[in-house]
Amino acid sequence: MKGLYTALMCSFDEQGNVNEKGLREIVRYNIEVSEVDGLYVNGSTGENFLISTEQKKQIFEIVKDEVGDQVKLIAQVGSLNIEEASDLAKFVTDLGYDAISAVTPFYYKFDFEEIKDYYNTILEGVDTQLIIYSIPALTGVNMNLEQFGELFENEKIIGVKFTAPDFFLLERLRHAFPDKLIYSGFDEMLLSASVLNVDGAIGSTFNVNGKRAKQIFTLAQGGKIDEAREIQKVTNDLIEEILNNGLYQTIKEMLKTQGVNAGFVRKPMKQLTEERAIKARELAKKYL
Repeated sequence: MKGLYTALMCSFDEQGNVNEKGLREIVRYNIEVSEVDGLYVNGSTGENFLISTEQKKQIFEIVKDEVGDQVKLIAQVGSLNIEEASDLAKFVTDLGYDAISAVTPFYYKFDFEEIKDYYNTILEGVDTQLIIYSIPALTGVNMNLEQFGELFENEKIIGVKFTAPDFFLLERLRHAFPDKLIYSGFDEMLLSASVLNVDGAIGSTFNVNGKRAKQIFTLAQGGKIDEAREIQKVTNDLIEEILNNGLYQTIKEMLKTQGVNAGFVRKPMKQLTEERAIKARELAKKYL
């Protein structure tokens, strides 16, 4: 399960329906061009929190059908509706996904016992492994070392997608839990996380920047920090320009220049203006 995983985008049509052909093309691009080790399906980048349960299941089915056993697959099933999360966990386990992941429950100020019960409930009656998705900036959930340790007492919880700039906590996690999988979740901090010996990374921009990300990770593992730093600099130039132009919309437009039908974003996200679409195409020409 180690390596680089793309936080997979999903192609939607103008009405917000799943565009199956486009989704399959995004999958193929990530495997054949970006050459990532796996796909993280129905995370934030897949606009997961904007779609219905049936659409989530449709996406899980299409991706598994397209991938087969070519690369590893992690299914993000987390939801404020715990029945939905449990249902999705069973659904993807039956489909043959390699692991599930679940974002910490958000919006309401859950205490840690409630968060722990959430994860344990999702895993009840499911023969699968789970990766915690920790992204405090968006969920408001900050867990400390001891709390991660309590969650890891459930042997089915095998690791964490660590999307936070707290590198002190990241180092402490790595030291305290050498047998757990730790994935870096911030693409712009991949080198810094790699130096701390993470097991891999899961990133949005890997949809268009997977090769560079893999180079950074591999070079850092080999101690070639100066070379990795140069590639991280180029990567961060790209990330900065993408963020300034509109994250998901720009990545989708860049994919379109590569012949991938990446479709549209779902409302309430807005589509790119023509000016921003031109900028996205310029970025593709510059970086891809």
